[in-house]
Amino acid sequence: MTDSSTQATKTLLNVAVVGHTNTGKTSLIRTMLRSSEFGTIEDGAGTTRHVEQATISAGEEPILNLHDTPGLEDSYGLFSHLKKMGKGHVSSTTRLLADFVANITVDDPLEQEAKVIRQVLRSDVLLYIIDVREPVLEKYRYELEILSKAAKPIIPVFNFIAGHPDELTEWRGQLAVYHIYAALEFDTVAFTFEAEKRLYQKIQTLVDTHYTNLQKLINYRAKNWDQLCLSGAKRVTELIITVACHRETKHAENNTTANTLTEEKLQDFVRKAEQRCLKDLLSIYNFTEKDVAIQNIPVSNGQWQLDIFAPGILKAYGLDVGSSALKGAAAGAGIDLMVGGLSLGAASALGAMAGAGWSTARRYGSEIKAMMDGTEWLCADENTLRVLYLRQRQLLGKLMHRGHAAVDTVEVKVPDSEKLPDDWSEITSILRQNPAWHEASSSRNNSQQYQDVEARLVSSLLKEPISGTRA
Repeated sequence: MTDSSTQATKTLLNVAVVGHTNTGKTSLIRTMLRSSEFGTIEDGAGTTRHVEQATISAGEEPILNLHDTPGLEDSYGLFSHLKKMGKGHVSSTTRLLADFVANITVDDPLEQEAKVIRQVLRSDVLLYIIDVREPVLEKYRYELEILSKAAKPIIPVFNFIAGHPDELTEWRGQLAVYHIYAALEFDTVAFTFEAEKRLYQKIQTLVDTHYTNLQKLINYRAKNWDQLCLSGAKRVTELIITVACHRETKHAENNTTANTLTEEKLQDFVRKAEQRCLKDLLSIYNFTEKDVAIQNIPVSNGQWQLDIFAPGILKAYGLDVGSSALKGAAAGAGIDLMVGGLSLGAASALGAMAGAGWSTARRYGSEIKAMMDGTEWLCADENTLRVLYLRQRQLLGKLMHRGHAAVDTVEVKVPDSEKLPDDWSEITSILRQNPAWHEASSSRNNSQQYQDVEARLVSSLLKEPISGTRA
């Protein structure tokens, strides 16, 4: 390491992530980094054997170093050893720890604990990770007493809190006995950005010299998270718009083979559009296909195993099977038949037939011709669009609240409470009337009507009020 890089490291806030073995220290860092590549996570004790460092930045500006430490496996032995060392010595508790790490040998039974203490002494603040699923044992009290000798701010972090409210309450009560109240909840599996934000804020209150830089980090991460969620919602919106506006020209009634091929072409288009959206969503949130399971059937090779046109999918999502079956008799499963001129709307159609002005002809010229020629198209039906929206919205929610330490696959089950937007019918009607929107263009993106539809869909996906302007 060069002198300049050493100096840069010294100016950064150094945070040691400490705790007993297998409490989720590496998991915390993965979640904060938004990456499952840092360190190794296994369902066993002592996975991390050496101190590993990761840097968190606000854009291009490094703000803090996170140090992943090995687990404290023998707190009883360490506590007893330090107690013996302290007898007959008039020295500060910090000096006691420094003497301990200075005199430890590589083959000493406490060498693992020495690695932790060494990093603790070099750090500015300690995050003490607690798995609330574990009972409150005496060894944890020893760990806290040992760490307190370093005279560094300690923030207990409660991990794996989802579904364990009683255990969390007990842990808080026990920490209060030791006058520790600065604890916070940060579940590395059931992630929320607000928990991450509170973590940085808690550090701010304890390490005042780094307050300004931490605020830069908070502001940057908040903006970055909002943009991440917006990108995900816009990607789902693009899927809905693309599929709703897409059409395939229907052949003559007596050409059954050709029409069957057209139906298959449309279904294939919808499937591939959804696969691309799935791939993009995973990429946006830095996950991989192994992180997702649909209806308890894993996604493999980029394919949703529960097909969008599979028998039973409508019933699974509580949609109207009867009306879809009737439509299927005229076209195909999940397919609607659209006649020429439908996208004009009733008023425009009448105006066109009466020889309305040039602006109408310029905008709807192809539609007017299709109406006169009796052209028919095939498009994805209403229920297909509904299924697309509901399961993409639920997947989006899962990814937004999934920590990068999670090792189980995401299960996107049948939504119990997910609902379509209140103005869903109006939105799909507008999309039907604008087939040119099936692909991006400057005219589409600059259209006020398109911007309004996009904003309404994005707002419904994020469950936020509509801002009235295009983000």
